[in-house]
Amino acid sequence: MENDEKVFGVLAYIGILWLVPLLAGKTEFSRFHANQGLVLFIAEIAVSIVAGIITLIPIIGWIIGLLLWAVDIFWLVLMIMGIINACQGQQKELPLIGKIRILK
Repeated sequence: MENDEKVFGVLAYIGILWLVPLLAGKTEFSRFHANQGLVLFIAEIAVSIVAGIITLIPIIGWIIGLLLWAVDIFWLVLMIMGIINACQGQQKELPLIGKIRILK
């Protein structure tokens, strides 16, 4: 496997940069990691929007907002797992979101 493909795989997990392996990568490996990165990105945005709305509720929203920090740490862990897998040239699915396929 070429180093370029590993770099594309790593970039897939850094926010909007999932577009790089989608557009520049030409292998199944790049596409796999682009999909994983896209799903992670969408999940992060969806949870952030819901959290933003919930935290507007006095007291209960603030408590839930504090609990959502744990969710942020979870996203970070998934991102690191994806980057490690890409660096090792592996196509392992991420926990919870790995089976979701948006890109075919």
